[in-house]
Amino acid sequence: MKATMSSFNNAVVWLDHTKAQIIHFDKNASESESLKTHSTHPHPHQKHGDNHVNGDDNTLFYKDIANALTDSEQILVVGPAEEKTTFVSYLNDKLPAIAGKIKAVETVDHPSDGQLLAYARQHFVSAGGMQ
Repeated sequence: MKATMSSFNNAVVWLDHTKAQIIHFDKNASESESLKTHSTHPHPHQKHGDNHVNGDDNTLFYKDIANALTDSEQILVVGPAEEKTTFVSYLNDKLPAIAGKIKAVETVDHPSDGQLLAYARQHFVSAGGMQ
């Protein structure tokens, strides 16, 4: 499955604190995969003084997402809350080559796969960069 995903130049990632939906696509086709957090806590908190385990769990989650994006040339990161910006910060700090491929970070509620794919395709077409 990974080998065929590398043929798609574009990717959209929708994530919240429990899961990530990644769709690799071009103008005519797409493939989707879902990842779940390693965290055992349903709502990890980002406050000072919190147990550091959540951060470690999120790091593993972020690594899994980043691995799925390695072959993408353009990435759109979306989600309903702050997890998307925390993920992008992680990429900027740890994996700047992948972070450099992010074209936008936007707030998007909980779309279906079809809605997410349509949104991402429209985003890249509007930006003049659908590959």
